Amino acid sequence: MSDISVLDLQNLRHLIGGCDTTHCKMEAYAQEATDPKVKQFFEKSAQSAAQAKQQLMQLL
Repeated sequence: MSDISVLDLQNLRHLIGGCDTTHCKMEAYAQEATDPKVKQFFEKSAQSAAQAKQQLMQLL
């Protein structure tokens, strides 16, 4: 892999932070949800955000 530019690094940091924030919020929403379908939706969203974060971190 070629050297990553400072701008690309800043963009990755921003995206990773956003995924982490989304993951935390979705987990919190899932814990508060009473409807099983809504709870499942938030759990799947949290998992998806965690996977996106992991994939982005692999670029570093």
